[in-house]
Amino acid sequence: MKIVIINYGAGNIQSIMFAIERLGFHAVLSNDPAEIKAADKVIFPGVGEASYAMKMLKESGLDALIPTLTQPVLGICLGMQLMCKHTQEGNTDGLGIFDVDVLKYTPKVKVPQMGWNTIYNLKSGLFKDIAENEYMYLVHSFYAPLCKETIATTDYEVEYSSALENKNFFGTQFHPEKSGDVGEQILKNFLLLTSNY
Repeated sequence: MKIVIINYGAGNIQSIMFAIERLGFHAVLSNDPAEIKAADKVIFPGVGEASYAMKMLKESGLDALIPTLTQPVLGICLGMQLMCKHTQEGNTDGLGIFDVDVLKYTPKVKVPQMGWNTIYNLKSGLFKDIAENEYMYLVHSFYAPLCKETIATTDYEVEYSSALENKNFFGTQFHPEKSGDVGEQILKNFLLLTSNY
C-alpha cells in the first residue's frame, strides 16, 4: 500500500510517520501531484496558522488537487479545518470539501484547548472497534460546528465536530498520532478502509 503524507510546510509530519511505522506500514512525504494522485491513502496534516498554510497550498497547486482526489484522504487538525469552507482564522477560505465554516472560541474559555478530551456519537468505519467517550489529544483555538458531516463530537464550550466525513474525505480535529493506542487504532482503521467511493 502506498501512503503519502502531503508535505506543504505546515505539518506535524514526524509523529504521523512514526505512528504509521509502528502500525507496520511505510509512508512517504511528498508535494508532487502525480505521486499524491497515485497513492492508495493520503494524509493531509496541519499545524500552525490557517492563512499561511493555505498560501503554501496555493503556491504548490495543492489547493486545486486535494478536492479532486478519489482515494481515502485524512485531514488532521488544521488539515481538517482547511478542508472546510472557510475559517475565521485569518479570514481564510478553505478547500470546501466539508460544508461547514470553522469558528473561533469565545473569550469565555481558555484557548487553545490543549490536552485530552472525549469523543462520542461515533458514526463511521473510521471508529471501528473504538468505544464511545475515549480520550483523544487536541490542540486548537478554532472549531468546526456540528453539521451533517459530523462523525464524532467533543464538548468544549459547545459541542463541536471532532471528526468529519464526506465520501472519501475524513478529518479529525484531534491528533490520532498523539492519542496512544486508541488513536493508532483510528489511524489503522483509516489505512485499512476500502476505496469504494
